[in-house]
This record gives sequence, C-alpha cells and structure tokens, in this order.
Amino acid sequence: KNVLVKRLWLQETMASVSSSSLLNKAVRQQYMGLGQGGKCQVTYIWVDGTGEGLRNKTRTLDSEPTCIEEIPEWNFDGSSTYQAEGSNSDMYLIPVRMFRDPFTLDPNKLVLCEVLKYNRLPAETNHRHSCNQVMQQVKDHCLWFGMEQEYTLLGVDGHPFSWPSKGFPAPQGPYYCGVGANHAYGRDVVECHYKACLYAGIQICGTNAEVMPSQWEFQVGPCEGIEMGDHLWVARFLLHRVCEDFGVVATLDPKPITGNWNGAGCHTNVSTQQMREEEGLKYIELAIEKLGKKHKQHIEVYDPRGGKDNMRRLTGLHETSSINDFSAGVANRGASIRIPRQVGKDKRGYFEDRRPAANCDPYTVTMAIAQTCLLDPT
Repeated sequence: KNVLVKRLWLQETMASVSSSSLLNKAVRQQYMGLGQGGKCQVTYIWVDGTGEGLRNKTRTLDSEPTCIEEIPEWNFDGSSTYQAEGSNSDMYLIPVRMFRDPFTLDPNKLVLCEVLKYNRLPAETNHRHSCNQVMQQVKDHCLWFGMEQEYTLLGVDGHPFSWPSKGFPAPQGPYYCGVGANHAYGRDVVECHYKACLYAGIQICGTNAEVMPSQWEFQVGPCEGIEMGDHLWVARFLLHRVCEDFGVVATLDPKPITGNWNGAGCHTNVSTQQMREEEGLKYIELAIEKLGKKHKQHIEVYDPRGGKDNMRRLTGLHETSSINDFSAGVANRGASIRIPRQVGKDKRGYFEDRRPAANCDPYTVTMAIAQTCLLDPT
C-alpha cells in the first residue's frame, strides 16, 4: 500500500513540473564547465508588449565588456512579442544596465535593455524612458525605493505548487515565515533565486514565505531613482529563469486563488533625504497628503490593466485597503499607506505604499510616486 501511495505521489509530482526540468543536469554541467576561448556571452533582456512578460536572447562578444557602453545595440522581431506589425517588425534593443550571469557564470553578462520602435521612439511598454526623465528631475532629493515582490509558485498545470490535487491545504496561519515540509512549499526555488540575485549584483535585501502556502516574497532595495525598476525587472527575470530549471512557474497574478486566501502585492517603500533627516516625519506626512489627493490616478498605474487586476486584490480584506478609499496609519497593514511603527517613534525614515499589485511595472509606480510627492504643487 505504501509503495502504491508513493508511486501515485511521484506521478502527480512529475505531472506538475515541466519535462525539461527532469533532464540529467550532470550532463549539462559537463558542457557548462568548458572554456569559451576568450569570448563572452551576453544575454539581452527586455519587457515585451504585454507590459508583464520578459524576453531574452544571447549573442557572442569578442571580449568581456567592462561597462554598459561597450555592449552594442541589437534588434529583434517585434511582431513575435506583441510590439510591432510583421510588415515593420524590427525593434531596437538599447542596453541600459549590466549584471553578471549566474547561469553561465563569469565572464558572461545579463543586460537589461530599453525597446525603441523603428522611428527610435520608445515602445508603448517602455516606461523606463519616461521614468528616467522624472528621476533626473528629482535626483537632488536622493529618492530611495525598496519594493517587496510577492509571487506564487505554480506547477506547469497552473495548480499551486504542492497543493493537494483535489481540495485545499489547511487554512492560512502557519505559512507566513513558516518552516517545515507541511508549511513551506518551494524553498529550494527561493534560496536558489536569492543566490542568483546576489551573484548577479541585484540589490536584493531579503526574502520570506508569505501568508498563502506556495506564496513567497523577496525584497529589492534600497535603490535610488531609476535603479529601482532596473533591479526589480532583472530580479523577476532571474526568478522565472530559476523556476524554469526546477520545472515550475512563478506567477505575479495579484489574486491567483479566489476565496479566503491572500493576494500578492508589490509594496513600495519610499524615502527622500528630507524624510531621513531629523523631524523628517513632516515630509512623510506631506507626501501622504499629496498621494491621497491622487489616489485614483495612482490606482490606474499600479497594475498593467488600469486597476482591474488590483480590483480583485484590494478588497479591504486579507491585509489590504479598499481600492475605492485612501487611508494611512502607523503600523496599519489594512491602510493604503503604512508608516512603520519605528518611523512613527523616530519621527523620520520612510513610508510604505501598499497599493501596487504584484504584476505592476516598477517604472510606472516609482515614476508616479516621484511625480506626485516631489514635482506636483502642494
């Protein structure tokens, strides 16, 4: 009987992971250890026409680049990435930030790129271009961000990883920051992603299991200005790439499971030089007042579908505020904006905007916050 149970469990597990993840990795490692003859592999990464998906392709350079300026522009077929018509499909890849490659190792590189259309104007989902313009305007404020990326692990069949094939796991309660095979689902993926980020040079600063089983979070920051979006997008690429090796899927859906289960957000922590200095709380409160006046406009850019995704998540339940109302409070995880308890005590530091959805574009989020808090009139 025990043998039959184990066999059924193994069949169910194999069915929930991709076939490629079951290939012999020792064979792969034999080739990964080969020399490259002084050449360098550079993987170009960009955001596709959905505004959520990431694409990548690799080329060979004659030597290891020492700076982003040494990496040439490239192009791709935009008609295959929802970014152009087939009759005029070439799109430009403009390298903007370089990282080490944790998969093929040194001297190889990962390069985040902006996408330009045939006329050299930014593609519709290239929000980095306009974000960078705003960040240049506010650079004297030394604007720091930290973003908390929640995500959920799924099998390739779309079912939450390690959940029973029929029914549900035990209710939420023991999973947040939990330990043990009955509480933490997918820690191997999480730890490998963390190491990959550190190797690459991502400003990752932590990770933890979240409230819903199979849901996790990693935090990136503090990053100044445009660096926030750059580092988070590449951290997302690394997450999807690590999951690929394990044969599972990471979804950023803000409400992957309906019912009495937590959704997934991308809480955004914000701090200016004035907020970090003595009596900085008054500048935090001023920023919150401005954000309250533009609540609707921020909701529209805090997920890729103009608030429709967040509508499923921001219900006022499961540690969220209502999408229709703006609120703020000290240590209140049910508010739109949370002032951490220590910040309230020290009267300086940062605030947390809890409204952005897990699948938000960090460029549009940070750009909106910078614009509202620092450029709009009082």
